[in-house]
Amino acid sequence: MLPDKDGSGGCGGGQATSGEDPSVNLFREYLCLRTVHPEPDYDAALRFLDRIAEELGLPMKKIEVCPGRVVSIMTWQGTNPALKSILLNSHTDVVPVYQEHWKYDAFAAVKDAEGNIYARGTQDMKCVTIQYIQAIRRLKAEGRTFMRTIHLMFVPDEEVGGHKGMETFVKLPEFEKLNIGFALDEGLANPGEAFTVFYGERNPWWITVHCPGSPGHGSRFVENTAAEKLRSIINSFLDFREKEKHRLNTSECFTLGDVTTVNMTMVKGGVAYNVIPAEMDVSFDLRIPPTVNLQEFEEQIKKWCKEAGEGITYEFAQKHMNQNLTSTDESDPWWNAFSTTCKAMNMTLEKEIFPAATDSRFIRAVGLPAIGFSPMNRTPILLHDHNEYLNEQVFLKGIQVYEKLVPALANVPALPCDV
Repeated sequence: MLPDKDGSGGCGGGQATSGEDPSVNLFREYLCLRTVHPEPDYDAALRFLDRIAEELGLPMKKIEVCPGRVVSIMTWQGTNPALKSILLNSHTDVVPVYQEHWKYDAFAAVKDAEGNIYARGTQDMKCVTIQYIQAIRRLKAEGRTFMRTIHLMFVPDEEVGGHKGMETFVKLPEFEKLNIGFALDEGLANPGEAFTVFYGERNPWWITVHCPGSPGHGSRFVENTAAEKLRSIINSFLDFREKEKHRLNTSECFTLGDVTTVNMTMVKGGVAYNVIPAEMDVSFDLRIPPTVNLQEFEEQIKKWCKEAGEGITYEFAQKHMNQNLTSTDESDPWWNAFSTTCKAMNMTLEKEIFPAATDSRFIRAVGLPAIGFSPMNRTPILLHDHNEYLNEQVFLKGIQVYEKLVPALANVPALPCDV
C-alpha cells in the first residue's frame, strides 16, 4: 500500500493513524470500500453503515427497492415527530476509474504531504456521507435534541441513473412514511472562496435518431442515403450546440446550468466498406435547463428530423420532464434557515442550477424541496475525474458546517405543511 504523510496507508480498518483526526480516518476507511461500478460492493457499505448506526445509537432500516439494491436509513427522532422531517441524503456508489491515470491506487485513500486525500469518491460523494455522520455524532455527544426528526439516507446506483435507487424508492410507501419536509443532497466543489448551492437541475434527455435511406453499392452516387440524412441531423444538433456554447461564453451571468448542452455520443451503422447502409443511427446527450419549454424543444427536434428527410424517427433512452425548483427566496423558511446559518459562518453562497443530474431531481419531482450542497470551497471540481481528491482541512470544515446547518433546519418552527 502506498504511504501517506504519516508513513502508513489509508485503509486502516478503523484504526486511527497516529496524529490523524478520527473523522479523517473514518473518511479514508469509507473511501477504501470498492463501491465502484459496474459491480459495486454494496455489502461492504452496508456493513460499514451498520457499525456506524450502532456507534451512534440510531435505529437503521433497510429497504430492498430492487434485487440487490438496498436503501439504508438511520433515524434520529425529534421531540415533535409529527413535524415534517429533515433528510440528509447521500449515495454509496462511485464511478469507475482508469487506474493508469492516477498517482495512487484510487481505493487506497492515500494522503499526501499537503493533506490531500486521493481516492474515487472523495468529492462525489463519500465526503458528505461522513460529514453528515460526524456532525450527528458530535451533536448527539453534546446531548442536543431537535424538534424535527432527522433521517440519514444512503442510496445505491445514483451514478447509473438512480433507476434502481432513489427513482424507485420515492414511489414506495416507505419513502412517504419518512414524512420529509426538506432535503439536503450533493453539490459540487467551488475553486474559489464561495460555496455553490444548487436549487434545481437540468433535465437529461438521451436521444437516438434513426435515419433510414436507400442502400446500394459503394461505387455509386445513390440518392437519399442514410448518411446524407445523418449528416443533416448531426449538423442541426451541433449547430444548436455552438449557439448555446456562444450564449454561455458571452454572458457574464450564465453558468453551465443555464444553457442546454448537446454532445454527440454514439454513431451506429454500416456492414462493409462497399455497402451503402440502409440505416444509420446517431445518439446525443442533452441537458436542458428548467427555463426551457420542453414541449417546444421537442417540436424543434421534430423539425430537424423533418428537414433531414423522409422516414426519420427518434426515441429516448432517458427523458426527464420535471422542472421543479426549490425556493431560494429569503421568505421561504427552509431556505432562510439554510442561508442565515451559512451567513453566520461567513460563508458566501453562489446559487446555481446543477449542470448534471443527482438524486435531488427525484425528490423535487415528488414535490419536496431539496438543496444540492457539498461544503467544499478552494477545491477544483474533480468528480468523475482522474486523481479525484479532497484536502483534509476542507473536509473537516465541512463537518463544522453541518454541525450548524442540521440544528438550524431541524428546529425550523412548525409550518403550514406540518399540519
